[in-house]
Amino acid sequence: MTDAEYVNIWMRPERPARGPKPAYSRAQIAEAAVRIADAEGLEAATMRRIAAEIGAGAMSLYRYVPGRDELIQLMADRLMGEIDVEGMPSGDWRGDLTRYAHGLRAMWLRHPWIATVHRALPGFGPRQLRLIEGVMGVLDAHLPIDENLGLMAVLNGYVEGAARDEVSWTEEVRRSGVSEEEWQARSYPYVRQLLESGEYPIFGRIALEARGPRLGRDEQFRIGLERVLDCIAAALPPEARA
Repeated sequence: MTDAEYVNIWMRPERPARGPKPAYSRAQIAEAAVRIADAEGLEAATMRRIAAEIGAGAMSLYRYVPGRDELIQLMADRLMGEIDVEGMPSGDWRGDLTRYAHGLRAMWLRHPWIATVHRALPGFGPRQLRLIEGVMGVLDAHLPIDENLGLMAVLNGYVEGAARDEVSWTEEVRRSGVSEEEWQARSYPYVRQLLESGEYPIFGRIALEARGPRLGRDEQFRIGLERVLDCIAAALPPEARA
């Protein structure tokens, strides 16, 4: 398909101006695709598999969703709707961004396949736009739009990085049957050898003094998020930091 032929999925009418009422909706298709991806991974969410899930003919689904990229856009937008931004901005910027960050992390952990979605795919579906309006609105009155975008990139980067690490560990535990604690126990003889060598003093401090690895995932995330929010506070005008 050439650039001239491409039409964004959100510009395509869901219902034709004429003819019979569609038997299915994009929302139904996206919901079925998400269920399949949650259970079996993103690659399993094919048109044929989705059609079987909702009782349709595979070819008939292309009347609603013309291709794979458009399907993934619908799925990603469906997930954006899970993040609660109701009432944002509330006037409490720190509380709003804390709620958003925890909601984003929870969404990633419920749907780990989102880590494999190509970020460059064009989006801006209705749920994502609602999310943008709510979250970006939190700091909009205090900062130029470029500064706002930069700080949201820092916040999103922290949340997604933490979630990716958690998802990858979960997948490794599932694949190997070895828990994080068991992996650490297996690594202990080598770590002890490194410590006894005296050649890696910073690593030694990490192994012996760092609290992070001994905290639960939730607490690690909370502490890191507080540091990110402190950085955002430093970029705000003094009257907006409270």
